[in-house]
Amino acid sequence: MTEKELPNKREKEKAFVGRFIEGPVNFFIHHNISPNMISFLGLFSFIVAAILLSTGILYFNPILALLAPFMIFLGGLLDVLDGEVARRTNNASPKGAFLDSNLDRVSDCVMVLGLILGGLVTYLVGYILLFMILMISYMRSRAENEGVEMMGIGFMERGERVILLFIALIAEAWMYAVVWNVTHEEWVVHLEFLTAIPVTPIFIGFIFLYAALLFITIIQRLAHTFKSLNDV
Repeated sequence: MTEKELPNKREKEKAFVGRFIEGPVNFFIHHNISPNMISFLGLFSFIVAAILLSTGILYFNPILALLAPFMIFLGGLLDVLDGEVARRTNNASPKGAFLDSNLDRVSDCVMVLGLILGGLVTYLVGYILLFMILMISYMRSRAENEGVEMMGIGFMERGERVILLFIALIAEAWMYAVVWNVTHEEWVVHLEFLTAIPVTPIFIGFIFLYAALLFITIIQRLAHTFKSLNDV
């Protein structure tokens, strides 16, 4: 991904998301729901999702299994809406941005904890994933303090992390339900260094992909920051 492609990536994402958020944004504005309240609603959605995951709900039944990924999707949507509402109502402020950023980090921690308590990853894997997630966030914050533009840098920004987790959980729940209901066999894998419970091969693949993309994002941000600082 070249530097010229990075702004295009952000512009394409905004254009795509903009097609779906017009109605919800207008709803929040019409009902005078503040951007900060939307941010807290997003955090609440992620907390609910984490609690659901910790109960092992993905493996209860196909319908209940959708609740956790739905709450993750809702939390991710609200995370987009708070900033858009703030911009359209002229309520964007450093205080709001600071609050939103910190609530995002709390959401990240809560989601990883939910995965750990649900046995979907071990404590060690959860620690590694959380470490890389927080490093990605910290690197942006620290680089921007030095005047380096970091928006759009790296594959796994927050939006991509939420989307990938959402897709993985949907796929895991669907695969488990299909295998169990159609073949009546538990076609699952238990790699004890990765997960505390048996999961489908799809989720094993997700863990490796997720970790790899997080690592690549760290490298991308390091490279971009050092190049930018060398050009100063």
